[in-house]
Amino acid sequence: MNELPTPAQIRDTMPFAALIGIELLEARPELVRGRLDFSPERCTAGDLIHGGALMALADTCGGVCAFLNLPDNAVGTATIESKTNFMRAVRDGSMTASTRPLHTGRTLAVLETEISRADGALVAKVIQTQAFHYPRG
Repeated sequence: MNELPTPAQIRDTMPFAALIGIELLEARPELVRGRLDFSPERCTAGDLIHGGALMALADTCGGVCAFLNLPDNAVGTATIESKTNFMRAVRDGSMTASTRPLHTGRTLAVLETEISRADGALVAKVIQTQAFHYPRG
């Protein structure tokens, strides 16, 4: 049986995730967890975390989850749809995303991500669809 790469090894293959400071805490086919710390560079007006930073956290975790659920012969994934509902603001601390697959088929995966603040309050819920890529030929 092949061992899965560590969460740090997976994150290091994603330059944008590394650039913005995402840390993968857990990476298994049934659950991917990532964290992003509050930073003024990740804020919008009013010292609130920018929605795009939250969406990047969710997309990173969703992409990893989809990749860890690749069907036989698939070689990669791409986000083809993402819907985010923002529940509350983040003004400090860290945000943790938890992604679980809702459906994995031959061509698509549907994933659900919940992002919470350090106090446990739900910040955002994301439903995302990832397409599986196969070699041409």
